[in-house]
Amino acid sequence: MTESDHDWYAPEIATFGDRLTAAREATGMSQEALAKRLGVKKSTMRNWEDDLSEPRANRLAILAGLLNVSIMWLINGEGEGVETPDNDTLPSDISDIILEVREMKAELHSKAEQLARLEKRLRRILGTQT
Repeated sequence: MTESDHDWYAPEIATFGDRLTAAREATGMSQEALAKRLGVKKSTMRNWEDDLSEPRANRLAILAGLLNVSIMWLINGEGEGVETPDNDTLPSDISDIILEVREMKAELHSKAEQLARLEKRLRRILGTQT
């Protein structure tokens, strides 16, 4: 295992949504309870945790305070956050699968961002030809 395999919340392994979910679960709050405290809909919270959208800066600051983590940890996994799960409690094959799933999720997220940039370029090119 590499060094980053031990840091479940590193940027190349975990997404913002992964870290938000972990921090929320560490506090014992449900999505609904946290959404209510933030004054947002549960569906908004779900979208943040599923990496379908991200909170604005003001909500991000409130989230960090409510979850007792740093803003930077939520964004990129650096700084004060929640403890990394103890890999020793899981069989190694399960731990390896979990890490592979997280890496694939991060790769998919990256590819989705790349696809969005390409679509934007294509629209710009097509828009200039009309």
